[in-house]
Amino acid sequence: MNQYVKKYQKLNIETASREQILIMLYDGAIQFLNKAKIAINNNNIEEAHNNLISTQNIIYEFINSLDREVAPDLAARLTSLYEYFIRRLVEANMKKEIAPIDEVLGFLKSLKATWEKAIELSKKEEMAKANSVNVSDDDDIDDEDEDDEDDDEKHDNEQVDYQNNNL
Repeated sequence: MNQYVKKYQKLNIETASREQILIMLYDGAIQFLNKAKIAINNNNIEEAHNNLISTQNIIYEFINSLDREVAPDLAARLTSLYEYFIRRLVEANMKKEIAPIDEVLGFLKSLKATWEKAIELSKKEEMAKANSVNVSDDDDIDDEDEDDEDDDEKHDNEQVDYQNNNL
């Protein structure tokens, strides 16, 4: 691979958000599984093995990155699911079968789509909160404007009263 492409990829990873990295990892796992399928079909045992191991390493990273304090039940369920994926990929690697790869591939694509949707919803919620804070700030400004108008009106009335009393 070109050295400039490697530098670009490294920079992308270093500057990516946690969410972007998660999606990149899913993309990588999906790509490795597709390469493993091609390698098995071409009877390239070593390439199939390497791609399956790379996918397993990504799945181990998913397990290690779960936040067990924030959502312990979800983390436990995802850990079980990820461990199941690893068992199926070990089976695919030992028997050089495509069916377990296709099964895990389907799950990974579905999970990736789910994470993408969750990330999108989270961003929308953050924007809504930011907008509601701005609206509240604008309301405060409007209230101040109304107070200023009330003060101006009182001042005008006081001037009229003063003039009427002094005539």
